[in-house]
Amino acid sequence: MQLRYIKNVQPSQNCIARVTAVCWSPNNKRLAIADHNRFVHLFDENGDKRDKFSTKPADQKGSKTYVIRGMCFSPDSSKLAIAQSDNIVFVYKLGLEWGDKKSICNKFQQPSSVTCLVWPNQHTNELVFGIAEGKVRIGNLKTNRAQTLYATDSYVASLACSVDGMGIISGHLDGSIYRFYFDDGTGSSPSHAKLAHHPVVPYSLAWGEAIAAAGNDCKIVFYDRFGSQLQHFNYPMGDEKEFTCAQFNPAGHSLVVGGWNRFRNFNYNTRQNKWEEGDVKECKNLYSVSSLAWKADGSRLVCASLCGQVDMFDACIRRYRYKNKFEFTYISPSQVIVKRLSTGTRIVLKSQYAHEILKVNVYHDQYLVAHTDSTLLMGDLVSCKLSEVPWNSSGCERFFFDNPQVCMFYHAGELALVEYGRNEILGSCRTEHINSHLLSVRLSEGQADNLDEDRRKKTIAYLIDKQTIRIVDLVSGIPLGSLHHTSKVDWLELNKRATKLLFRDKNRRLYLFDVATQERTTLLNFCSYVQWVPESDVVVAQNRGDLCVWYSIDTPDRVAIVPIKGDVEDIERSPGRTEVIVDEGTNTVAYGLDEALIEFGCAMESLDYDRACNLLEQITMTPETEAMWQNLSQIALDQGRFTIAERCFAALGDVAKTQSLNQINTLAEEAKAEHVRSYNNDMYDGYGHYTVRAQIHKLNKEFKAAEKVLLEQGKVDEAMAMWDELMKFDESIHVAEISNHPNVEKRKDKYFKWLKETNQEEKAGEMREKEKRYQEAINLYLEGGLPARAAHVVNHYGVTPPQQLLEAIASALLKAGMFEKAGDFFEKLQMNERAIDAYKKGHSFRRAVELSRKAFPGYVVTLEEAWGDWLVSQKQVDAAINHYIEGNQHIKAIEASINSRQWTKAVQIVDSQDPNDPITKKFYKLIASHFEDQRQYAEAEKYYIKAGMRQEAVEMYTRNNLWDLAHKVAKMYMSEQEISALYINQAQQYEMANKYKEAERLYLKVNEPDLAIHMYKNAAQYDSMIRLVSIYRKDLLLKTHQSLAVQLEKDHNYKQSEYHYVQAKEWKAASNMYREAGQWEDAIRVAKLHGGVNASKQVVFAWAVQLGGEMGAKLLTKFGLVEQAIEYAIESGHFEHAVELASTSLKSKLPYVHLKHAMYLEDEGRFKEAEDSFVKANKPKEAIDMYIHQHDWINAMRVADTYDPSSITDILVAQARVAFERKDYEHAEQFLLRASKPELLVKIYKEARMWADAQRIAKEYCPQRLQDVNEEYAKWMQHGAENGNSIEVAKLWIESGDYQRAIDAYLKISEDSTPDHNDLVDAWQTAVKLAYNHCKDRLDEALRVVSKRMAGIARHKDAAKMFENLDKWEEAVDMYVQGGEWEKAQTIADRLGEDIAEKVRTAQRSALMVQGSAMALYEAGNTLEALEIFRQQGDWDSLMPKARKESARVRLQYSALYVQNLMFKGEYEAAALVIIEDGMNDDVQHLETYMSFVRGFIAILPVSFDIMPIRDHLFKLCGEMKMFADVLGPTLDDLRKLFTITHHYAAAAVAKKAGLNDIAAKLIISLVRNCDVIPCDKAFYDAGMAAKDMDWRNTAFVFLNRFLDITEMLEDSEPDSTMLENGDFEESDIPTDFPMPKVPTVSEEKLEEARQWVLTASLDKALEHKLNMVSCPKCGESNFEGFITCSGKLCNSTFEGCVITGFPVLSTVDRVSCSKCKATANKADWIKYISKLKCCPWCGNSQSAAY
Repeated sequence: MQLRYIKNVQPSQNCIARVTAVCWSPNNKRLAIADHNRFVHLFDENGDKRDKFSTKPADQKGSKTYVIRGMCFSPDSSKLAIAQSDNIVFVYKLGLEWGDKKSICNKFQQPSSVTCLVWPNQHTNELVFGIAEGKVRIGNLKTNRAQTLYATDSYVASLACSVDGMGIISGHLDGSIYRFYFDDGTGSSPSHAKLAHHPVVPYSLAWGEAIAAAGNDCKIVFYDRFGSQLQHFNYPMGDEKEFTCAQFNPAGHSLVVGGWNRFRNFNYNTRQNKWEEGDVKECKNLYSVSSLAWKADGSRLVCASLCGQVDMFDACIRRYRYKNKFEFTYISPSQVIVKRLSTGTRIVLKSQYAHEILKVNVYHDQYLVAHTDSTLLMGDLVSCKLSEVPWNSSGCERFFFDNPQVCMFYHAGELALVEYGRNEILGSCRTEHINSHLLSVRLSEGQADNLDEDRRKKTIAYLIDKQTIRIVDLVSGIPLGSLHHTSKVDWLELNKRATKLLFRDKNRRLYLFDVATQERTTLLNFCSYVQWVPESDVVVAQNRGDLCVWYSIDTPDRVAIVPIKGDVEDIERSPGRTEVIVDEGTNTVAYGLDEALIEFGCAMESLDYDRACNLLEQITMTPETEAMWQNLSQIALDQGRFTIAERCFAALGDVAKTQSLNQINTLAEEAKAEHVRSYNNDMYDGYGHYTVRAQIHKLNKEFKAAEKVLLEQGKVDEAMAMWDELMKFDESIHVAEISNHPNVEKRKDKYFKWLKETNQEEKAGEMREKEKRYQEAINLYLEGGLPARAAHVVNHYGVTPPQQLLEAIASALLKAGMFEKAGDFFEKLQMNERAIDAYKKGHSFRRAVELSRKAFPGYVVTLEEAWGDWLVSQKQVDAAINHYIEGNQHIKAIEASINSRQWTKAVQIVDSQDPNDPITKKFYKLIASHFEDQRQYAEAEKYYIKAGMRQEAVEMYTRNNLWDLAHKVAKMYMSEQEISALYINQAQQYEMANKYKEAERLYLKVNEPDLAIHMYKNAAQYDSMIRLVSIYRKDLLLKTHQSLAVQLEKDHNYKQSEYHYVQAKEWKAASNMYREAGQWEDAIRVAKLHGGVNASKQVVFAWAVQLGGEMGAKLLTKFGLVEQAIEYAIESGHFEHAVELASTSLKSKLPYVHLKHAMYLEDEGRFKEAEDSFVKANKPKEAIDMYIHQHDWINAMRVADTYDPSSITDILVAQARVAFERKDYEHAEQFLLRASKPELLVKIYKEARMWADAQRIAKEYCPQRLQDVNEEYAKWMQHGAENGNSIEVAKLWIESGDYQRAIDAYLKISEDSTPDHNDLVDAWQTAVKLAYNHCKDRLDEALRVVSKRMAGIARHKDAAKMFENLDKWEEAVDMYVQGGEWEKAQTIADRLGEDIAEKVRTAQRSALMVQGSAMALYEAGNTLEALEIFRQQGDWDSLMPKARKESARVRLQYSALYVQNLMFKGEYEAAALVIIEDGMNDDVQHLETYMSFVRGFIAILPVSFDIMPIRDHLFKLCGEMKMFADVLGPTLDDLRKLFTITHHYAAAAVAKKAGLNDIAAKLIISLVRNCDVIPCDKAFYDAGMAAKDMDWRNTAFVFLNRFLDITEMLEDSEPDSTMLENGDFEESDIPTDFPMPKVPTVSEEKLEEARQWVLTASLDKALEHKLNMVSCPKCGESNFEGFITCSGKLCNSTFEGCVITGFPVLSTVDRVSCSKCKATANKADWIKYISKLKCCPWCGNSQSAAY
């Protein structure tokens, strides 16, 4: 390792100014330095100071006398932990950017001074520090609590963390070194052990490749992870004073140890496995090195000294440049920093296995590949993700970087994939097709990245061969699908989620493959371009001239088609826009896609369902969007996003599901609100509440699950009600039975009655069967048409009903077609004959035969035949054979054997039959056919002969080419005619088999040459055909040649066709054939050879016509056809050749050639050359027209002046028209006047509606037209007034006195034409005024239209005033009401009558409720409505004073709601004051609110708090709730229990105030029995302190010790009361399994007080650590004196509790009771209490002491 000085970060001071700590942030961006003044200075990565802040003392009021002992950045670089000597560790939140606000986010107060600090890099929320008393503790940032990892007896001098962050070591003042593992890699729990004992205090301690320790003995020792010494380095005491600090570099291969004026460097030699000393950095006047820090990438070392100096050093082994683009810096053998020179960005390439990096390459200026001996390292410089996988490199790997997430490398026919950022091979596949178009790899992205790695979707699609695609899940290695295609695949790609595969074959067909359903769909039959739209599931493809877009690929039949004119080049995606780029030849056009539909798909993929729903709400409902709503609704339900699902089903119009989901969401909100009120925790979403879960199960039709949820919560009635609502009363009864519901029998009777009434006899029968009322069950089953069930009851339970009932059962079974059941029933009743008959009818032949063998053996044969017939009818033919044999039905057996292909069995049976029987002969034929098929020809011949079918035997042999055998059989059995027919037939078969020689031989053998000729013609073997024709049919030879020539011409076999045409003496046909085929040389050859020169010239002329152009002209010229040659040259564009031909051979055609040339040049845009040609052709007018067409006026005038002056006027007119089109009227007028065309100018001005100019020109240049112009102008004005919509048109009608049309014009004015509302109102009011003044009959219409429009633009006040001006008061009132002008509306309404006034008040009240104006409603007298709005707005300060003025019902209603609101805020004391003031509402619906209040209130209640008023209200509520005992059930018991607890607290306060401290203490102690309701730590603390105050030391010690145990257990993440030691409470009824509070309810001060007392008391030897005991009067067992239920295992007796003390009343002799409420008490306690307070503590009535 080479260390090179870079810069001084902080200068030295001329005094001791020790830098107490330095550290680098893990993201390499910040350097923190803590100085002696307790300031922290922050520097950037270049050592430039950017910020500083002052640290805080533990005591904010104290002085800053502490020292910073340690400092570390969090693994995410956003926090900085500082250890201070004033017993505290602060964690400062700095943020990740400069300028972020700094704050203290955690602090850990400790009992002694904090000495050192580390923050393991694998534990973001946990930091480790040592304290002076020898403990090593861990601070949890989430809980803000510290726990002890392990404790020693020696001061913690130093801490160090392992490179992987999974272990720490600590050095102690006694020289011991301890090691702690969070996880040692074996899966065991965290552990610690003493590692080694160093000779001196290991102030310098570090952990890298080894553990290094050094101190003041000038010795550096290296230990392994087990504490064995590896090496040591000794230095003379004169050279070194002491070693003060040590740090390994991040790779753990280099160690720097700081001493006096120097620091030493040690490097690990990986080849020799030993440490070697490197260069020593001498720094004069450096003094002691106080702190060292390595940059996280190992490239920098910062050294701090005693005098405040901080220097920065560059650290590396070697450095070199790669292709002048990158710089490689080797920090260690296994770590390289790669720096891009152009931007300065850096990435650290590090081997996780500590292997030496041998070679580094950069591909595409982005991707890194590095080699070690046994691994490959790959990385992406853009995403900064690195991977390392085991790999023995051969140097022949080929790397592919087409996928930005995966590196692929190919070696020895196998493609391996590595995902950037993961240190394992993702997967591999064997393929030879590694083109990027034939591979597709997809890894889940977006929100899916938040999933565990094992749940992320990673898929590859590749080609096994050119026609087979395989899709594999790379995580599990399981193939997801294989697809074999009929053509070669030339492109494939998966969508982003790897659920769909697009692929295209060489025929340009595009297919879609659904991975889930394994279905293939054809998208396009021709596709030239296809691509998934980036980051979406939208497909874009080109089908010739159409752009096809699938926005929802799940519905491939829905495709959007856009016509395009070019080829698709690319798809560009940017925020808010997606465009398809199309190259149209001359330019590039972008076609936009529907971004909303694309964004919907992206939102669904990224699981952003809110955004998806918002997008769909903006899109018009179409079949396509409806499918998207359906998809989103289903996914939202599956994911538990019920709010989204509700919106979806509402959009789809599914009212039922919308209402159900609304109910679920409402219940969830209520549950959440209740949770927040109870626990003051808003992280709970409410959907875990049992009512919500039950409703969700109901929605999903999972009623059993809903029942389970309700029963787990003890909601039996609700579960039963659910089943009742579903009309499943049997399930409801089942719930009642398992829950021991008191109304089970009643519900059963009711259910049975209902079943009878609804004709459900089966269910009723089942009930009676379960109740063992079998006779009734049988009758019910029969009534319900269920005779099988009735028979089952008889047979199963051995019931013996009357014979009449048995007959009824049997009759019903037969009538229902249940024959087997009936047979079984008869058989068990010993009615065998009827049983066999029933079995037979039911086709239960096996049982019928079995019974018949026993009862009627002679009937078995008949049954066997019937059995076989039935099996044949059921297509079980093979099974029927043996039954037919058993039934002596041999014919049927043979048929069954043949039909079931059981030929061996068929032969055996047939051979045993009469051979002369016609039926047997029929079977012989079938068997012979079978043997022929099996190529057993001898057997087949045998059975054909037996069947009398000798010809079939011969044909069999001929069919199989066994001619000798066939001839043998034929000679024996056939005539000559039959043999001839046989040969012809066989020849035809040879012909069909293309064996033409054999077929010809057979045809000729039977003297049939025509058949052979025809055969060769059909086979296109014309030579053989001509050979036979020339031998056997010479008269048809020429005709045959001609026929063959025509056929060959059709087959394009021209040479053979020419031969046959010539042989047929038809050479002209051969020449024409060649001409039509474009083979002109052959046509000329044939014509010249067979027709002479003239014939050949005709062919040449035809060829010239075919060629055309210059080539045709040259050809014709060659043969003397000049004029035709000129025409061909012109048509083909060879004008030079045409001019040359005309000049030399035909000058009269020269002007014609120039004219054609000029027209050609004009079309080509070569106008000057065209002008010359036009002039040469004597056509100057055409040249002028050409220039006019091009608007080239100068050249047009030049040509006209030179060649055709008469055309000047036409030029000026054309120029004027162009000027008019450009609205250049001045120049246009000049041109036309120069051309002497004033009439034309007037006409143009009229057409442009420029009437003034038209009148001016007519007046000046053509007065005779002036009158016509004026008349046309008048007509135009009239037309404009009829159709115009402007105010000017209306004014025109007013001026003309046509008020009707003026009104219409004003009423046509709208916001579209006049956006200014003031102008609109003025126009509409003008229309009303015109109607009022001039057209009374239109006044109502005008008012109606105008008022409606004014209301539409919120000008109600103007409309109302308009009605007032016209004395239309009711209409004015309506306008004021619509505009919210209540005072004005009420003023007019009061004048018009009470009905209208009440109407206004009603409208005002409704409006105020909608607006939420509570105070206005209250002042208007709408009290209840106002109170409700106050509640909804949360304005309780305004609500409660007003509610208390109303009736008691209203006051208590809102009081209960107010208490609920205060509980939600956690303000229980304020809620108590409300209850004290208003009392408790006796409405059952508020009972849970008051019970929740009591639970929460007693959790925070001090012992001294007087809650007697609360107790009294609760006492009254208990009395009022007795009437609802049947409804409340266990809830009433819970209420009474809460009252008892409240009573004890209240009575204890009263007793203590009266000086009865012992009674108060007993009451508090008795509350321990209720630690399942009272927070357990509070219950035991109160009991212990009460006993302590009474000096009941034994009892106090036990309770307070249990309190301390509970408090200590609360520090665990999952405290469990069952894990506590319960020996002290075995002889008591105090619960041992009780809920643990999430946070302690007893303050730290009280905890410390209790701990000190217990510690002191534990030293008292006289103290007995047990509770005071008494004996149970029933069993004699010892019990805690405050017990109520005996702890004896065989006793469990329960005694009454004393109303005075809460202790048990054990003696009947000493038992007394209140004369009013009958509450019992111990006599001595009663006398003491009544003597003081004179009244019963339970009911409050006056009592006297009883003696």
